[in-house]
Amino acid sequence: MSDTSAAPGTAPSDAGLPGLPIASGPETAREVWRLTHGHRLQLAATGVLGIVSTGVDLITPAAIGFLVDRVQAGTADLTTVLTVTVAMALSAVLGATGTAVTIVLATRAYHAILATLRERLVGRALTLPQHLVERAGTGDLISRSSDDVTAVADAAPAVIPVLTVTVFTIVVSLGGLAAVEWPYAAAFAVVLPVYALAMRWYLRTGPRVYRAERAAMSARAQQILESQRGYATVLGFGLAERRHRAVMTDSWGVAVQSLRARAVQSMLNGRLNLGEFLSLTAVLVVGFVLIDHGASSVGGATTAMLLVLRLLGPVNQLLFVIDTLQSALASLSRMIGVVTIPQDAGEPKAPTGAGSAVRLREVTFRYDGGPRVLDDITLDLPAGQHVAVVGASGAGKSTLAAVIAGIHPPGAGTVARPGHVAVITQEVHVFAGTVRDNLTLAAPEATDREIRAALDATGAVGLLDLTPGGLDTVVGMGGHPLTDAQAQQLALARVLLADPDLAILDEATAEAGSAHAEQLDRAVLAVLAGRSGLVIAHRLSQAAVCDRIIVLEHGRITETGTHAGLVAAGGGYAGLWSVWQEGQGSTWPSRSG
Repeated sequence: MSDTSAAPGTAPSDAGLPGLPIASGPETAREVWRLTHGHRLQLAATGVLGIVSTGVDLITPAAIGFLVDRVQAGTADLTTVLTVTVAMALSAVLGATGTAVTIVLATRAYHAILATLRERLVGRALTLPQHLVERAGTGDLISRSSDDVTAVADAAPAVIPVLTVTVFTIVVSLGGLAAVEWPYAAAFAVVLPVYALAMRWYLRTGPRVYRAERAAMSARAQQILESQRGYATVLGFGLAERRHRAVMTDSWGVAVQSLRARAVQSMLNGRLNLGEFLSLTAVLVVGFVLIDHGASSVGGATTAMLLVLRLLGPVNQLLFVIDTLQSALASLSRMIGVVTIPQDAGEPKAPTGAGSAVRLREVTFRYDGGPRVLDDITLDLPAGQHVAVVGASGAGKSTLAAVIAGIHPPGAGTVARPGHVAVITQEVHVFAGTVRDNLTLAAPEATDREIRAALDATGAVGLLDLTPGGLDTVVGMGGHPLTDAQAQQLALARVLLADPDLAILDEATAEAGSAHAEQLDRAVLAVLAGRSGLVIAHRLSQAAVCDRIIVLEHGRITETGTHAGLVAAGGGYAGLWSVWQEGQGSTWPSRSG
């Protein structure tokens, strides 16, 4: 069963592209800023603490430079050594403590923000219009809620220490380097273009490679999911080898894209090593020149060299972790792409008329540029009435139900429906959990008495006597097995508890077979009582008891009226009903189109 809103709005502009939307850089930044609401004070405190901690770490190279100058001048004694040692020890302890607290605070904020994003992702994914998910492929959505979430979460150990400590280290160390002698800072600055060029190259190459890697993962997830969902079909038609090859092909695609990503990583590492060599060389040469001209002391050069060595590690880490950061950002933009899909994605709103539950005006629909499945449908379904739709296989019955439900937006025309719509198809699902859990999905506040009343109305109350724990019996995957008829009864009881304005039953009792047909037909009548209903009839006995019958052929309405009126008219429906009564047929005959 699915619930749909009354009037979805316009779908995302890129919904027609392969896959779900991917947020742009500015969109991702804006959404992350919104997600930091409630954590900004903690983030500000983390920044201040990070700067103070890295400032304390400058004491060590300055103390070593001081000691070198005293030794060179011959004024160093035991007191000097002890003073320098104590200063370095205090610096190490305070710096390490501050760094540890900074990382802890940043990690807590990071995971709190990620948890909020994950909750929003799952919440939005469960309310996406079905046509968006089908067009993109279910594997894409699953990949975003699994692989991409994992990628962002796994990036935390590498990214957090760098972004919370290394950035501060670079800023503070550059300031300290300039304070010793400005030529040292200038020498290091001259080499910075090497890092800038490395970064420019990477930013032009890395994101594209990582997007391709994530897309390959989505394709692999889609192949695996289709193989699992169609397991019975795969076995029945001997498609196991073909499906295996399809999964292996996409798996190799993931391997190829992953190797490309690792190659980019290695090339970035080579560029960083070059920058490190040039930085050390430049500072050593400047130090030699300054000392030779008496513009700097050996202690000052030592301090400058230690500061540069202290800088090279963080600079390399910052640039190197961008590799991980880009992968995480690629996943983050895919997650936010789902979160920011407009809630009103769908077709334009059309007001219902007085006394109408559903109104369609000149509605057409086709699947991905194919032939029209619905052709110029204009239809009014009065409020409170039960309308049956019959027709040959491929006539467009299920598509009409999906368009009315809002699952698919029409290609042209307008559709209006009530605010609360519930849909049941022949592929009902029993969720892993108790019988009570399966029913309260539709009505979380329902009491046990209301649940039993719904089961009684659909003829399923006897199910509780057959299960070991009554409402607490675990069903679904790994639980107590249910027959097709029992599963459909649960689904019908779920509709009763949901109490929709419009119930759409798309061959909702077809899977149970003829043995339970009469029992399920009574359950359908109980579900439809007191509300508007649209029934895609699998058996003509269902159509006969409805207030109105619509006959579809090749996506067009060919007959409409009451059962008695259509029989008296002597058209196609009358002929089929005659065959039905004589017991020569049980369903609408299948034909192409």
